Amino acid sequence: MEIVWGPNSLGDVEPERVLPLVVRVEKTSPPTRTDALEAAARAVLLMVTTSEPEWREAVDAWAGNRIRKVVRRARGAEWRRAEALPGITVTRGSAEVRVYPPIPLDEWPRDLARLQVSGTELDDPTAPGSPTPNTPLVLLSPDVAMTAGKAMAQAGHAAQLGLWSLEPSVAEAWATDGFPLAVRTATKAQWAATDGPVVHDAGFTEVDPGSATAAFAWKSAG
Repeated sequence: MEIVWGPNSLGDVEPERVLPLVVRVEKTSPPTRTDALEAAARAVLLMVTTSEPEWREAVDAWAGNRIRKVVRRARGAEWRRAEALPGITVTRGSAEVRVYPPIPLDEWPRDLARLQVSGTELDDPTAPGSPTPNTPLVLLSPDVAMTAGKAMAQAGHAAQLGLWSLEPSVAEAWATDGFPLAVRTATKAQWAATDGPVVHDAGFTEVDPGSATAAFAWKSAG
């Protein structure tokens, strides 16, 4: 299985692109926050490493620039229309998240452009347990408040930077395993001890520019 795990150097010759993600949020059965975060992070990794020829050029152009991601939500007929567009759906527990090939900022497909983007709030009815030992881990900052939609994008950023930080053989093995991972909000101590890649947000939405929002740890201690 051949994967691509690093950014290229296309610079600014391509139009800026964004990676669209859509989370299914039905009124009567919304996903839990942690399930949605983990589905989003894994969805990003699957798109980043896609071998689909029709998507690879768009992924490379996007990865060589700012790795912007936008999370929208859908339900009912909205979700069915979103699911009909080319992409990958990832299911994690109660969550379904669909990721699409990167698109220019001003060229959103109509069925995605009409979806709500702001204020996506999800909860965990019970606190998520400790990750399985030796599971790759995305840590969210304990100091930055984010909606679920924003946190999903940040978890995806951290997972992507984490993938790029790994030795090629290690990244290859992770991909072969299907990118198992966990997402948790860090304790103050965990955050202070973070030594993996850290996401510093551009500040387009919700948080101040430069805010450290998420980080990647290759293996959790459990």
